[in-house]
Parts: sequence; structure tokens; C-alpha cells
Amino acid sequence: MNIKKWTLVFCLAVPALAALGAGQVVEEIVAVVNDDVITLSEVKAQHDIFYQQLRAQLQGEEFEKQYGLFKSRLIDSMITDLLLLQQARERQFNVMDQVKMNIEALKKENNIESDDGLRRALESQGMTLEAFTKQMEEQILKQAVISVEIESKIVVDDAEVANYYKLNLAQFTEPEEYKLKAVYLSFEGRDEEAIEALKKQIDDKLKAGGDFAAVAAELADAPMKEAKGDLGTFKKGELDKSLEDPVSPLKKGETSTWIKAKNGWYLLLMEERKESRLKAFEEVKKVVVQKLSDERRSVKLAEYLKNLKAKSYIKILKPNPFDGN
Repeated sequence: MNIKKWTLVFCLAVPALAALGAGQVVEEIVAVVNDDVITLSEVKAQHDIFYQQLRAQLQGEEFEKQYGLFKSRLIDSMITDLLLLQQARERQFNVMDQVKMNIEALKKENNIESDDGLRRALESQGMTLEAFTKQMEEQILKQAVISVEIESKIVVDDAEVANYYKLNLAQFTEPEEYKLKAVYLSFEGRDEEAIEALKKQIDDKLKAGGDFAAVAAELADAPMKEAKGDLGTFKKGELDKSLEDPVSPLKKGETSTWIKAKNGWYLLLMEERKESRLKAFEEVKKVVVQKLSDERRSVKLAEYLKNLKAKSYIKILKPNPFDGN
């Protein structure tokens, strides 16, 4: 985001799109934040970037929902970003060494040998190297403020971590897991007599020592025929209940009776089975620490931003910047 530095008095004194002398035009101002402004072109630029990304990922109602949320929060988000950058300036943070390191890492990761090569790659995506560098610098500056003001002050002690683990054992319990093979017979195109005859043929082959995968490849219907009976691996609760109930008591190597489902008959082989397991505290300690830290970070960041806004001069001149455009 390119922030133009106007004085507060000047910002409020100049009407939107007013002429200054011969041929000079001042951009429309959407919001004033202390001694800085957010202009309409900056808002539109932020909007267009997100809109293109969202349109590439979502469609229909979900797109409309996420797009609506984004538009409703855009001005507040830009104000927050600007406040964090102002705090970084007050503290005289200099992150250019980190920016250079990040750019070098980016070039290496993408096999780009020079700044000119990176410039061409960025221009092919509609961005200049200067704009990209500025964007990266601002992102690092904002994170630096959050790190100093919030993250450096978060402490999670071992007692809290242990207590969370004890109170949330279910969260750290791995469910049973089944690796299954299946013979599937579709109802379609067969009467009951034909299905029973085919089931008997399969049963006889297996009782005679036939390999389950080979029998499935020979006599099962698609997709189990092509998969040679490989149904996949499932955690408890992931299978349809009509299949899971008869499968759950099976031991490794055991075969179920024929199971009637909505679309056909299944014969299931328990190829591998992992029993439910509670993960040891040491296995999950880092995860718990991160979870508790993230929760505190979220609360403290909200408080910090609320206080920062309360002590700042913020005036939104155009709360609906897209109206009439």
C-alpha cells in the first residue's frame, strides 16, 4: 500500500478531486489516519488484488459471502495496517536487511539469477520490483511491531501446558484406523438370484485359498475391480455407518460377512488395523504451546489495536468508497 504523507490540516482543507493550480488534481481521500491518508486509488488497488484472487478460488454463494465480508472490512483493515506502519516509523525500525535476505531467498527458490530477472518475472505478473519491495518491507514492519508489542510478551508455562493436555485428552487421541480391501457387487443389471450366485462364487474362491485382490480384480464391479479390491485407509467415523459397524470388530486378516449397502453388496477384508492411541504428552507439547500462544496472541492483538485506534485520530470521509463507482 502506497501511503501519501499529507499534513492533517492540508488533508481536511482540500476537497476531494479539487483542482490545485493549472491542471493539478488531488486524489479523493477515503480516510485520514493521524498524519497520513488512505486514498481512493489505494482502496481500489487493494480491492482489485483480493477480488482477482478470490474469483480464482471461489464461485457462487461462497464467493459472494467472502467478497461481501472483505468489502465490509476493507477500510478498517487498511486503517489497521497504516496504524502499524506508523508505529514502526515511530520506533525507527529498519528492516531493509531482512527485505534483501527475503528477496535473495525468493530468487534462489525460483532459480532467478539477478535482480533484472526478478524484475521481469514480477512485471509479467503486473508488478514492479519497487512496488514488490515496498510491499514486502511494509509487511515485515507490521510484523515487527506485533512481535515487539505482542509476541515478546506472551508466556506459556509448563504447568498450563500440562493442564491443557489433561483436560483435553480426546483432542490428542488417535482414533482407530482401518486399511480395507473390498469386493463390490452392484445391484444394477442383476436380479437377486444372479447376485446370490455371484456372491457364492466369490465365497467359494476365497474359501479355497484364493487371493482377495485377485478375486476382486476378477469378479468385483467397478471401481473395486480396477483397484484390485483396494478400498483405502479410514479412521473411525469416516466410513459409512452401514460399513463401519460390521468392520469395527474385525481383526487383521479377517473378512466380514456380505454387507448390504445403498448401492450394492460389499465383502470387506481388514488388511491392517491400528488401535486407538493416546499421544504422549511430550509428543504434543509443542502443539499445545503453539495453540495457547496463538490464542493469547489473538486476544492481546485485538486489545492492542483497540487501544491504538482509541488514541489515534481517525476520520473516515468515504465509508462506502465503491458507491457510485
